[in-house]
Amino acid sequence: MPEPRVWRLTAGSAVLGLAIAAAAATAAGPWDGGQRTAERARAAAPATGGERHPAPAAAPAAPEPAGPAPAPSAPGVLAALALPAAPGTRPADLAPTLVPLLADPGLGTSRTASVVDTATGKQLYGEGAATPMTPASTIKIATTVAALSALGPDHRIATTVTAAPDGTAVTLTGGGDPTLDPARLKALAADTARALKERGHTSVRLAYDTSLYKGPALHPIGPNENLAPVTALMTREGRLDDSDSGPAPRSADPARDTATAFAGHLSAAGVKVTGAPAPGRTPKGAPLARTVSAPLADLVERTLTHSDNDLAEALARQTALAHRQPASFRGAEQAVRDELGRLGLPLTGARFADGSGLDRRDRVSAALLTGLLTRAADPARPALRPVLTGLPVGGFTGTLAGRYGQAPAGAGLVRAKTGTLTGVNTLAGTVVTPDGRLLAFAFLAGRTPSPYRAQPALDRLSAALTGQK
Repeated sequence: MPEPRVWRLTAGSAVLGLAIAAAAATAAGPWDGGQRTAERARAAAPATGGERHPAPAAAPAAPEPAGPAPAPSAPGVLAALALPAAPGTRPADLAPTLVPLLADPGLGTSRTASVVDTATGKQLYGEGAATPMTPASTIKIATTVAALSALGPDHRIATTVTAAPDGTAVTLTGGGDPTLDPARLKALAADTARALKERGHTSVRLAYDTSLYKGPALHPIGPNENLAPVTALMTREGRLDDSDSGPAPRSADPARDTATAFAGHLSAAGVKVTGAPAPGRTPKGAPLARTVSAPLADLVERTLTHSDNDLAEALARQTALAHRQPASFRGAEQAVRDELGRLGLPLTGARFADGSGLDRRDRVSAALLTGLLTRAADPARPALRPVLTGLPVGGFTGTLAGRYGQAPAGAGLVRAKTGTLTGVNTLAGTVVTPDGRLLAFAFLAGRTPSPYRAQPALDRLSAALTGQK
């Protein structure tokens, strides 16, 4: 009879915390103000000599939306970040376990691997770790690290309305927030109508401005259910159904649709809109009204948990703007590379052709992915912590909710970003070992025969790092 599984921490609190936290995250999602906030606060608190000290005082923040209380063991979810560095595992210790798993035919004919102890930065195992490969959606780890590093976790994306000097026209201006929803759009219209009436205007023309973004709006893959046209103004990522993640029918012109809906809300609020909304430029002057996205920390978590392509492209362009580059595919590529270079990451052969990973020209090495995760775990870089808290939890949340059935040791313990294109399957994330160390790993496979064979093989690789049988 097999020996019963024993939940341990040094793994005790961290491992059990992961499982309980995963259940809370499943219910609340990445916008939760309880579980995710507890994880972030605990993980970001500085650590010295293995002892956790209170986080430094911060300026008062706006109250978070009400949500479920943190899971009882949420503080243990990333407890390994506060533990003293354990003696380094020799690379040979992992080789007998990982080499046979990497040989699985389901991983195709090209595969690379990197496993790093985040406390020391030491590579514990590598197989072609410096070789650039097509990363698919694991490139979102690079996109989100760059955005957080360039802008900070409190950055918000604004959508504004500005009136012409004579008050006869208003312009709805997109700031690049794909999470703008009908409720916020309606509230923005109500605020606009109130401001116009105070100025004595009850009839206006409406223009909409998407000029913040440059270059082509269509991704090189063309019209696709995985990504709307990349425009600075859209509602609900241009989705034409009631979904909030994953593939969906998309609008061919999300900006015009958003402006048309805004015009309807203005009319309902008592301000007549003459003519149809038309593209235009924002007049000079202070906005009449504005609405802002959730903080960047929340946007990053959603991007990673649900592999949100629209958000990933938006965050890449926000990074471009922070670097004074054009908010385009090319401008974002340069800005992301520059920002990651500033962090001292290994970029030889790297290519960031897009922010989402849908472009097969993207190139990332396993060493770069583990380097990104190690930076996010660095106690000196708390602003990057949402990259860790946003990773899906194996068997519980986001794109890993249906995984680890064939590798149950990883369920609740592995947190990782998935990557899937035809013939490409990747997985990169973190795991807490039985002796309490936080490991970063990346496994990239190319020319795979099928995701139904590659994904379980990747799950087994990551589950093996947990030390659970």
